[in-house]
Amino acid sequence: MVQLIRRELETLRERCAGRVVTRQDADYDVLRSVWNGAVNRHPAVIVRCSGPGDVSAAIGFAREEDLEISVRGGGHGFGGSAVTAGGVMLDLSALRLVEVDPAARYVTCGGGATWADLDAATQAYGLATPGGTISHTGVGGLTLGGGFGWLTRDFGLTVDNLESADLVLASGEYVHASASDNPDLFWAIRGGGGNFGVATSLAYRLHPVGPEVHVAILFWEAERGPEAIEAIEATVPELPERIGVLIGFGMSAPPAPFVPVQHRFRPGHVLILAGFGSAEHHAAALAPIRQALKPLFEFVAPMPYTQLQSLLDESAPWGVMGYERALDLPSLPLEARSVICEQAARKGSPMSFMPTFRLDRAFTAPADDATAFGGTREPHYTMSITAMTPSPGDLPAEREWARAAWEALRPYARGTGSYVNFLTDPDEARVHAAYGQEKYARLAAVKAVYDPDNTFHLNANIRPGRQGDGSSP
Repeated sequence: MVQLIRRELETLRERCAGRVVTRQDADYDVLRSVWNGAVNRHPAVIVRCSGPGDVSAAIGFAREEDLEISVRGGGHGFGGSAVTAGGVMLDLSALRLVEVDPAARYVTCGGGATWADLDAATQAYGLATPGGTISHTGVGGLTLGGGFGWLTRDFGLTVDNLESADLVLASGEYVHASASDNPDLFWAIRGGGGNFGVATSLAYRLHPVGPEVHVAILFWEAERGPEAIEAIEATVPELPERIGVLIGFGMSAPPAPFVPVQHRFRPGHVLILAGFGSAEHHAAALAPIRQALKPLFEFVAPMPYTQLQSLLDESAPWGVMGYERALDLPSLPLEARSVICEQAARKGSPMSFMPTFRLDRAFTAPADDATAFGGTREPHYTMSITAMTPSPGDLPAEREWARAAWEALRPYARGTGSYVNFLTDPDEARVHAAYGQEKYARLAAVKAVYDPDNTFHLNANIRPGRQGDGSSP
């Protein structure tokens, strides 16, 4: 196969305006690397796509040579699905142009843009759309799985704000997907992941946000863990609008200037509240939490929205070794609080923790079947059990910690499904569970139309169903 690839490489180069990279190139190892340093796969070919034409040419080449395809946008996923072993890697990172129409409150970005790219462009006009919480996350990958962050309680999921997308299909054909163009495909890509094609351009609605927002970071030490989680459960579901929330169970206090020296690296639990209204509105939202249980220390300050969007970047640096498990929790009952505290105490790395989002308010507005988002629209918490360490030798133990914590918390979860962007291990049963029987069957039918050979399978994979009858295989 390697000899065949060598004979055809010049043909591929002639087809592509962007670079075609192999092991012989000096920057091959840099270009094949992704955020998770534990991912160490070697594509046969990396195509640095300069536009949809290169994407189409690379897909055609891979199919002619019977090579697996991976798609790299931001390269931020824990599972490393952006990198194929021995196949063709479509690198979209050059497709980062962001164009904003401030009058229409509309933004279009390339499939390789990061949230830092998009936020910088939209914040020039005091606008934003719901995105991630790590600024170097790719816009495309996060969107296709659903997407949530600080603005979700006010404006819904990222896919709820997606207006359209341009894709290259497995056939090499270019298509536009929106509510009026290929509506079946548009429904499927809003939560169905990268199963249906390569998104080279995405367009979103924007909302007035910032440029200044208000942020509060409250920290409780591990010794008061059960009381802290009780206070969180009593107050967070009652938070008013214009407040975004992220909980860091088992999060060690960072060595940041706002953390008292004696508490740096101390294990505990963190609650971060982002306020998008006035300072007074933010203070009023904080008051019940402070009254329920005084934090060990806190930090409250205004900051630019772009700084909020990068606030957690240092907790997930590029090249860290990582692994993830996830589940959805309807609530945080007394028994679950004890398990969370017990499992948090068993982590080995100070970087490992359990980031947990509260999903309610605007998140609940669309019907469950309005998009392909894999999960209920009822109010709940979604928890990622995140194992991270800078040391490769420590990763096996952290991985086992994440798996054990997931098993311990399963009795309190809503089924075995979870947010598909949090699925690290290939697990067909959990993909089915995430979508449910009816939604999975509908996705499988769309897959059969747009990717009948399952060309795009390095993802939370949906197998093609039988065309026309809406059934799964």
